[in-house]
Amino acid sequence: MTFAQGPLLWALVVVALVAVGAVLRARRTNIGLRRQNAELHQQRDVLQRQRDELHVAYAGLTHQHSAELAEVRKDAEEETKAVLKAAVRTLQGLADEQQVVIENAQRKYGDDPGILADLMAIDHANSQFGRRAQGIAVLCGGWLGRRETVASVFDVARSAQGRIRQFDRVRVNGQVNFSVVSRAVEPVAVVLAELLANATNYSAPGAPVEINIQAVPTGVCLIVDDAGLGMGQEEKDRAAALLAPQAAISVSSLGIPPQFGFAVSGLLAARYGFKVSVDSVSPYGGVRAVVLLPDELLTGDVPSPPPVAAEHHDADVAALPRRQAPASPTPLFPPVAQSAAAPQPIGPATTSGGLPKRRRKSPVSVVPSAEPGPVRSNEETASRLGAFQRGTRSGRDTTTMEGPEFQ
Repeated sequence: MTFAQGPLLWALVVVALVAVGAVLRARRTNIGLRRQNAELHQQRDVLQRQRDELHVAYAGLTHQHSAELAEVRKDAEEETKAVLKAAVRTLQGLADEQQVVIENAQRKYGDDPGILADLMAIDHANSQFGRRAQGIAVLCGGWLGRRETVASVFDVARSAQGRIRQFDRVRVNGQVNFSVVSRAVEPVAVVLAELLANATNYSAPGAPVEINIQAVPTGVCLIVDDAGLGMGQEEKDRAAALLAPQAAISVSSLGIPPQFGFAVSGLLAARYGFKVSVDSVSPYGGVRAVVLLPDELLTGDVPSPPPVAAEHHDADVAALPRRQAPASPTPLFPPVAQSAAAPQPIGPATTSGGLPKRRRKSPVSVVPSAEPGPVRSNEETASRLGAFQRGTRSGRDTTTMEGPEFQ
């Protein structure tokens, strides 16, 4: 071995030893890193399990909170409705007492056309108050009064007309040979009054509102056309949801001030089995509201006038003092032109369930004539106004029955 080869050999040995040491240190480092990686994976798995447990616990708490919140809201809604129902029952009783006082005053002072006109204005305001009280009672789970007799479709429309503020803008057109069964007279009148109130409130002052009565193969339609601005799609969707409710309607969801009309109409329609829609456009560019009364709510029976009202009318006429009439008395209410009775369309002789339809050959109520009558004295005018007022009220005379019972 030469001298030059000795140091080279020793250098190679040293390099080899250094490399072996580096390899050993790298191996130890690698083993440590793998151990740490395994521990981190275990910690990660533990944290993931804890996260899943926390997520499950959070979902459970959220569900429990939602259920408890819904229960609290339900209890609050029921308590609110119970309070409103009790208050409205009191108000309805006061309205009925006030109606009796007004009727007595009309019989007592009916010979004076001026006083009678004022009393009829008070009666009209009281009927509007009663309609709003009825709507709140329906929303709170109450029931309308029970009626023992049927009423013609025309009379129901006239009754609804008399319950709104701007009644003189409404024109009732058409006639059918059907009456509404007793249990549905008041609900249909209330719903139609709410639709008429919307039609007059959301159309130009003085613009007429029409009620067209049409017989269809499945029943009778009451069509309300106004000349307002119409409804947007969002408003139509909300109205459709209220008119065909899938669940109980919350009083607090009706806005401030609350909009009762569609909510009341939807609840009564669902309760008594008829349909209401406002998704059409009227011929005047406004809203067309349609109330469809099925055959089950119609009858061919003739509504008989109440004998008590007839006796009162005869007594009022007999008790009126006879005075000399002025040369040309001014009528309080000018005659309103009404369209002729619409011909009855020929439809199937039986209903969808196979039952025979009951039809009459003559109308169940007489449509007022467009021709003006002869000039009458003040006493005769007062007696006729009283009779007209009692006849209009006959479509909404009910016996108050509160409670969850079918009517």
